Amino acid sequence: MYLEVVVDKATQKVYKVTVTSRDNETAETIKEMMKSQINPAEIKMGIESIKTLRDGKVQIETGSIQEAEILENSITDKLGDKIETHMQRPRKPTLKIINIPEEISTDNIEDTLMAQNPEIGVGKGVIIPKFTYETKKHTRNIVIEVSAQTRKKLIDNKVKIGRINCSIEDYLVATRCLKCSRFNHRMRDCRGTETCPLCADNHNLKECKAQPTEYKCINCRSYNHHSRNTKINENHFSLDRNCPSMKAIIEKYKKNTEY
Repeated sequence: MYLEVVVDKATQKVYKVTVTSRDNETAETIKEMMKSQINPAEIKMGIESIKTLRDGKVQIETGSIQEAEILENSITDKLGDKIETHMQRPRKPTLKIINIPEEISTDNIEDTLMAQNPEIGVGKGVIIPKFTYETKKHTRNIVIEVSAQTRKKLIDNKVKIGRINCSIEDYLVATRCLKCSRFNHRMRDCRGTETCPLCADNHNLKECKAQPTEYKCINCRSYNHHSRNTKINENHFSLDRNCPSMKAIIEKYKKNTEY
């Protein structure tokens, strides 16, 4: 049930406007100011939800980027001297081109793709090469960032790269900290406690002596600790591809990507 709910919500795109007080007012004060000055019906837009964030900011979710822009402009016009806004724009899609030749790199992938695949109609400057990586099978993939329109032209196609026909798929990987094993940050930014990705105890991976039957996922355990109504399976290590928490993070990435 948990994953069904997550997947269902992931198909509903939301666009977020974060509001911050210029005078360090509380979130409740920010909400009262907006309530007195901003009338959604008057500016012809809908609000999906209003949330108070831990840092005292207020986050407003709308159903379209046009509504988010209307809301942001209205807040700036009427309350710009008291509060400031930041609109979270959707992520651009990232794709992986699979099994690229050795001579292909982030420096020449765009020119190669355009030169060898003119029928696709990909123009100059629409592909942003990110990085290459080697797989466990010792093949090389390259990750690129593109627009939603370019993704539609490339996804699930084969393209000619050198002497190889390469497949293209979405690249969706949950960012996981190598220190605390939690998601959405890297080790250099971690403020948490070192946590084993196998058993969720406070030691590093090399020191772990847990057997597979003793594995625990720190992310799923944390979810169960804070959730009153639903519980998910936590009896697996945090790198398990079937981890409910990891799947939920991937679905969240999809939700925040402009496809």
